[in-house]
Amino acid sequence: MAFSKLLEQAGGMGLFQTLQVLTFILPCLIIPSQMLLENFSAAVPGHRCWTHMLDNGSAVLTNMTPKALLTISIPPGPNQGPHQCRRFRQPQWQLLDRNATATSWSEADTEPCVDGWVYDRSVFTSTIVAKWDLVCSSQGLKPLSQSIFMSGILVGSFIWGLLSYRFGRKPMLSWCCLQLAVAGTSTIFAPTFIIYCGLRFVAAFGMAGIFLSSLTLMVEWTTTSRRAVTMTVVGCAFSAGQAALGGLAFALRDWRTLQLAASVPFFAISLISWWLPESARWLIIKGKPDQALQELRKVARINGQKEAKNLTIEVLMSSVKEEVPSAKEPRSVLDLFCVPVLRWRSCAMLVVNFSLLISYYGLVFDLQSLGRDIFLLQALFGAVDFLGRATTALLLSFLGRRTIQAGSQAMAGLAILANMLVPQDLQTLRVVFAVLGKGCFGISLTCLTIYKAELFPTPVRMTADGILHTVGRLGAMMGPLILMSRQALPLLPPLLYGVISIASSLVVLFFLPETQGHPLPDTIQDLESQKSTAAQGNRQEAVTVESTSL
Repeated sequence: MAFSKLLEQAGGMGLFQTLQVLTFILPCLIIPSQMLLENFSAAVPGHRCWTHMLDNGSAVLTNMTPKALLTISIPPGPNQGPHQCRRFRQPQWQLLDRNATATSWSEADTEPCVDGWVYDRSVFTSTIVAKWDLVCSSQGLKPLSQSIFMSGILVGSFIWGLLSYRFGRKPMLSWCCLQLAVAGTSTIFAPTFIIYCGLRFVAAFGMAGIFLSSLTLMVEWTTTSRRAVTMTVVGCAFSAGQAALGGLAFALRDWRTLQLAASVPFFAISLISWWLPESARWLIIKGKPDQALQELRKVARINGQKEAKNLTIEVLMSSVKEEVPSAKEPRSVLDLFCVPVLRWRSCAMLVVNFSLLISYYGLVFDLQSLGRDIFLLQALFGAVDFLGRATTALLLSFLGRRTIQAGSQAMAGLAILANMLVPQDLQTLRVVFAVLGKGCFGISLTCLTIYKAELFPTPVRMTADGILHTVGRLGAMMGPLILMSRQALPLLPPLLYGVISIASSLVVLFFLPETQGHPLPDTIQDLESQKSTAAQGNRQEAVTVESTSL
């Protein structure tokens, strides 16, 4: 608790915090392009088998139209259009007869696309699907690549959470930006699909570190009263990045160019991030009060505080005397489950993170199945996400963290279940429910970013954040994989996404406390104090109600 007073002496919410938010907005605008890139770079274009009659210039009959050649070369598919995965072994001339029926040929007359495919390049000039033929028998490789990308974030969330506590937030942030830039740029030179997936894994690994380090730095340098607002601003930048991706992909139809546009800016962000000060909270907890004092004075000078000289080592040590000894205690994952108050919070947040991200990424990675214009849909998803996140700060000030978290997740789940009941031909209504669910997820994710930082004390905050990201990304990995079951059980994916989201909202209501108005906890004793204060408040409220009734 004592650090909050030091932060107020350093200017509270001033010019430094504003510059810090502007710095973190840069990666937040570009990260969505990396995460959702394969909605466009891996879009499945229209395709059919390559055939001699149609695609071998020397074999084309000049007295026949392309439609006639298609009829005798490619059998009709399930949607009555040309089959995407099979072709006739020999030209079926009898199909040119107007009286020909489906019985005029049999499955034995067809074969797979042994000579490759011809792709429709009217929408995208190039995609990884067309480059490595990720269609027909290989169509499962597309969601697999998305899951590999998410597995990189999963592993990175765990590793960077531990490394950030050992080496600091700032060095990890700069390194991860550089790693993402190098790996993302190298992806365009990948000669095989396996190497492509490997480079995407490395890029995602670095992205996880950017998430953890930037959000933790922002939380630890922001006063309690302004924390919700600043985190909402960053969340809105993330939403704006999603909307901008639709326009970026519309302008850049080649997957290599789009990949470069989403990767190269991180070289500059890596250099810009060096101006940021290290977390003074972390320095205090690690037993480095001298460095913490230097960072506090630096922030005070930027904020224009003339009383910065009053920040001395004596003032700092007396303010945080109970925190420095705790830095000598080793902190590990087990610490989250050894103390009862942390154990309940950790288990509940693990369930919430897993449930939220499995449903969220199941929705956003399924953009192409909605049909229509996927560029417009992406922009629409980003716009409604922006609106949802922008209203989060206002909602949190009136309803609190727990109510918003539980309510938004429940509404998102109900929207998914409602969408499941809408027929496929009512595309407009399906889009409305999908957009509603996306907006509710935007509110939920913004609230969760604030909520989880307030649930854990400083010594274990990064470790807890890393574990929660790890479990959440495990859900994000499963999201696209569940979509693979759609061919056998079409209703299973939306049913799972909706039910899981609603069930996790009940976990929030029954197992997590309200943290609105409480300072950021620095020690486990702070959590116990909050618990005691809440209990006293409940008893006082009960007495008041009883007295009123009498």
